Amino acid sequence: MEHFCLDMLTRTDLSLDMFHTSKILVTVLEEEEERGVAHIVEHLAFSATKKYSNHDIVKFLESIGAEFGACQNAVTSADETVYELFVPVDKPELLSQAISVLAEFSSEVRVSADDLEKERGAVLEEYRGSRNANGRMQDAHWVLMMEGSKYAERLPIGLEKVIRTVSPNTVKQFYKKWYHLHNMALIAVGDFPDTQSVVKMIKNHFEDKVPVVDPPIIPQFTVPSHEEPRYSSFVESEAAGSAVMISCKVPVDELKTVKDYRNLLAESMFFHALNQRFFKLSRKKDPPYFSCSAAADVLVRPTKAYIMTSSCKQNGTIAALESMLIEVARVRMHGFSEREISVARALLMSEIESAYLERDQMQSTNLRDEYIQHFLRNEPVVGIEYEAQLHKTLLPNVSAAEVSKYSKNFRTSCNCVIKTIEPHAAATVDDLRTVVSTVRTLEEEGNISPWDDESIPEEIISTQPNPGHVVEQFEYSSIGAMELILSNGMRVCYKCTDFFDDQVLFTGFSYGGLSELQESEYFSCSMGPTIAGEIGIFGHRPSVLADMLAGKRAEVGTSLGAYMRSFSGDCSPSDLETALQLVYQLFVTNVEAGEEDVKIVMQMAEESVRAQERDPYTAFSNRVREINYGSSYFFRPIKINNLRKVDPIKACEYFNNCFKDPSTFTVVIVGNIEPGIACPLILQYLGGIPRPPSPIMNFKRDELKGLPFTFPSAVIREVVRSPMVEAQCSVQLCFPVELKNEHMMEDVHLTGLMSKLLETKILQVLRFKHGQIYSAGVSVFLGGNKPSRVGNIRGDISVNFSCDPEISSTLVNLALDEILRLQEEGPSDDDVSTILEIEQRAHENGLQENYYWLERILRSYQSRIYSGDVGATFKIQDEGRNGVRNTLTPATAQLALQRIIPFPCKKQYTVVILMPQSSCLKRLRSFINTRDPKILVGVAGSAILGFTLWKYSQRAASSSASA
Repeated sequence: MEHFCLDMLTRTDLSLDMFHTSKILVTVLEEEEERGVAHIVEHLAFSATKKYSNHDIVKFLESIGAEFGACQNAVTSADETVYELFVPVDKPELLSQAISVLAEFSSEVRVSADDLEKERGAVLEEYRGSRNANGRMQDAHWVLMMEGSKYAERLPIGLEKVIRTVSPNTVKQFYKKWYHLHNMALIAVGDFPDTQSVVKMIKNHFEDKVPVVDPPIIPQFTVPSHEEPRYSSFVESEAAGSAVMISCKVPVDELKTVKDYRNLLAESMFFHALNQRFFKLSRKKDPPYFSCSAAADVLVRPTKAYIMTSSCKQNGTIAALESMLIEVARVRMHGFSEREISVARALLMSEIESAYLERDQMQSTNLRDEYIQHFLRNEPVVGIEYEAQLHKTLLPNVSAAEVSKYSKNFRTSCNCVIKTIEPHAAATVDDLRTVVSTVRTLEEEGNISPWDDESIPEEIISTQPNPGHVVEQFEYSSIGAMELILSNGMRVCYKCTDFFDDQVLFTGFSYGGLSELQESEYFSCSMGPTIAGEIGIFGHRPSVLADMLAGKRAEVGTSLGAYMRSFSGDCSPSDLETALQLVYQLFVTNVEAGEEDVKIVMQMAEESVRAQERDPYTAFSNRVREINYGSSYFFRPIKINNLRKVDPIKACEYFNNCFKDPSTFTVVIVGNIEPGIACPLILQYLGGIPRPPSPIMNFKRDELKGLPFTFPSAVIREVVRSPMVEAQCSVQLCFPVELKNEHMMEDVHLTGLMSKLLETKILQVLRFKHGQIYSAGVSVFLGGNKPSRVGNIRGDISVNFSCDPEISSTLVNLALDEILRLQEEGPSDDDVSTILEIEQRAHENGLQENYYWLERILRSYQSRIYSGDVGATFKIQDEGRNGVRNTLTPATAQLALQRIIPFPCKKQYTVVILMPQSSCLKRLRSFINTRDPKILVGVAGSAILGFTLWKYSQRAASSSASA
């Protein structure tokens, strides 16, 4: 499917490039009473303009397959607002209308009292969503970084008071004052048959726009420098762990000459080399942190920052800070070794080679991004071909000394901000000052030793395996795939594609997973991948393997689910051999639990569990699982005492057995492969995996142990109250689903379409009509029973949204009313055509994606109708999809909603609502005043820790049954 990417930005200087972007220097321009207005204007643009009203823009774009959020969106930052549309270009009239939408955004956004009132609730909910632990920490750090500049007082989301009370006139004045054509650029990038016709369309829609004679001059804002470091010990009771942030501000570099580009390459090599060191340090005995990384990021137009962040154990921030400062001081004193530089160089060359190989497939995205940066930052539009040439010419000559000098940007003597984040106060500002002083003294006195490089093996596999051979071979011409049965019993199916020149994807799966375990061994075995992964599942420690893979694009990971265990990989065609070597190593490596390795893993796991316990959403999600899935140990939340009972030896033994017998695995490979090259590699490294004398974990799919899953038979509505710093409210409304075996093929497709219908209609009601939510999601879970070929498919459909706590029950009732209305009256013709168009566009895009084909072929193998012929299964699935699409009408959709979820929907469902826990005094005041005071609401924040311990049962619970 050909597509056209439209972006709209608004900005400071006049620049018109072929792409649609419209950009303005925005939130930093707001006056005190306007704080948040730029973001409100962005919302209003999709709500109503001169030609469109009542979110007709959203409805039109969805009707042509441009899904709200994914394909029509906008973002407001301190310096610009960007509007982006991703629409099909196969029909010129639709492309023209999409361009007209951007023309409306440029000067015709309507700001009436009704429009503003409708949108306030959505903006408020987005504001609440930012008031979680992560949002509070980010905001506090931003203010600390920007102190002394106007940027510090102009967070894009704005102030709650302004969002609630700003007048239509104030919003309108801001829009008219700053949205001017000379501040905008329109960039259109797509697979156009005729670019001149697109230029003509743009001119037609914008030629009647008259620029103002004397537009206001956009002021330039600076960020003051400071010689002494700024310190902060931030205590956040809901933080997902302890962390350290070191930020050093520097001016934004120009990128105009080849010398500038060389400097950019040297800077990139610096971060690659430094991050390799941080990773190795995090894997040593008694590491100072669990993870640490460094990067550079443009904060605002005049300023960028060199940033180091680490996550560490409780009360470990001082040790982490000291280690981070010592490491950059070590680079300043001794530099990087030539081997470190060669590894960084290889990584950069691998990245640019991949980008060059996929230049045709990624041309639209690359050009769009380059034109945006040209418009916003005045950077040249280089093009991937020239960039690849520059890499090839410049990289070999960038020296270790050139790379090492960037460590000077991490000096604490100028423009440095140091911050610790902890759930409980431990480090003080004086502690931070002491560490900085100590490291400075060590550096000045030369008391920091050089980096000690560890020995790196040359080859991943020490002894090449004996190749297997093909026992049987089948061609499935209908899907362009070939199947091989290897001599060790492994089944391999490969499909050659040309969608992406530098991509090969593969997944191998085998039946039998965590559902087979007894409660006494469940927690130990479910920790197997985590413990084994820390030790090294490919025959080498992760820190060693990282260097061995430098310059190669080959990744392999594993997963254990309820009913299956699997490995998946992504590699460049030139690195397919390396990727398959990793798979071979996975099967022949016996991971043994070492005391120090286990100690680190369990520390990280305990920190993660404690973080979950601090998260207000934990009690909510635990109760949702308990109500909907029962109290089995498989769904029970993991506790510290569970971790302390984990047997690491048993965990590693279980993991080893999961990937031991190749005869139980089916492997699907999709991508840019040449059979003449790939097949010998498949035979050597997959066929060469030794088959054990007797079967190991050889399960039959029809004999697997099912999960103890029983959905409540009656209505359950429950409020979960949790202590919170700032109030949050989240809703999950859930319905049981049971698809009859005789209609299973059609009903699986119908369930997907009906979930999209429900999501679209609930969003229309709760956001566009009542203006009370920011977003809503509808998800389908069809993994409630084992993947047997017989029996019905069980699962659920859940509706999720966050909202104001005071009206949460009212919004639940509105959602139920809308679902019941759809069951009783059916959707409209437009509703049906919209979801069909969205599904069709997704399908057409998928046909050009390797991930789509990989998933489709895997689903065919895992389908309950699979009987040895994957091509036949694929055909039946396609016929089922086409049959559903061809017969879907408002009437058949109505019947599907009655059949898939309980009818009427109000007779069987569960609702769990997360609410803030209030004190007795507050509840008494609430009772006396007859209403609760309005308080800020937020959604759960993302974790600081890079490590997240999540029960593998939950991973399993997200897998869907295959039809």
